[in-house]
Amino acid sequence: MVTTVLLVRHGRTDANASGVLAGWSPGVGLDDLGREQATNLADRLATVPLTAVVTSPLDRCQQTATALLAGRNGTPLHIDERVGEVRYGDWTGQPLKQLAKLSLWRTVQSHPSGVVFPGADGEAMAAMQSRAVEAIRHWNATFGPDATYLVVSHADVIKAVLADALGQHLDQFQRIVVDPASLSVVTYGASRPFVERINDTGGGVAALRPTKRRRRKKTDDDAVVGGGAGATESKKGGGR
Repeated sequence: MVTTVLLVRHGRTDANASGVLAGWSPGVGLDDLGREQATNLADRLATVPLTAVVTSPLDRCQQTATALLAGRNGTPLHIDERVGEVRYGDWTGQPLKQLAKLSLWRTVQSHPSGVVFPGADGEAMAAMQSRAVEAIRHWNATFGPDATYLVVSHADVIKAVLADALGQHLDQFQRIVVDPASLSVVTYGASRPFVERINDTGGGVAALRPTKRRRRKKTDDDAVVGGGAGATESKKGGGR
């Protein structure tokens, strides 16, 4: 008997599309594409019975959760701050292209387990992983074996949960990609978790086609803090 956890990142926001690290900024909701992504995912999951939906308290996640609950009368919704976004402190609301110039950016890339974001409310990445994994374990125990439930959260939080399930050190979690409205799946058994899907968006392969060759930048190998806008972002702007 296993508990199945569907990990869903919220749909795209204007902040994602414009390359801004939203963090816990209030009032950041889904843009038009984000709403479409959430609706499409709801359609894909329509035949999957859900014990419950757990969501981050932030608007973009609650809006995604509402779309996923459409037509699921009686499915309970739980709000859990433990699956909320990383508290990025002074980085909150800043353009990613500016943050990439800071020395701490390199530490976020290579040694995230040692990062504490600056500012009075800045959080340690390790503390974020600890609270997120604690939340998953709590809801696994609450809903029990054979339950299938869905968690709507944020890119770095989901990456941290996946790293834990993979038995991977947090310093390796930047190797995982979690796009907006993507689906990742972990089943938790008695002895170990099994990672069954990562970053499943159910789309085509256009994002895999080579683009026009351009001069390589130093940040091309960097993971986008906060997750970025994913493969659907426009050429004009976005997480990178």
